[in-house]
Amino acid sequence: MRSPKKSDLPEKICVSCGRPFFGAKWAAVWAAVKYCSERCRRNRRHNA
Repeated sequence: MRSPKKSDLPEKICVSCGRPFFGAKWAAVWAAVKYCSERCRRNRRHNA
């Protein structure tokens, strides 16, 4: 079985930087994820 195309993966927008992201390691907690990186999570600013 093949992996899904990147265009078919779920995507969110980071609330800090506004960048779209997806992380396979967050699949189990995808509903709770808000930030694309640890850096954005630490900054927690709405620059976008």
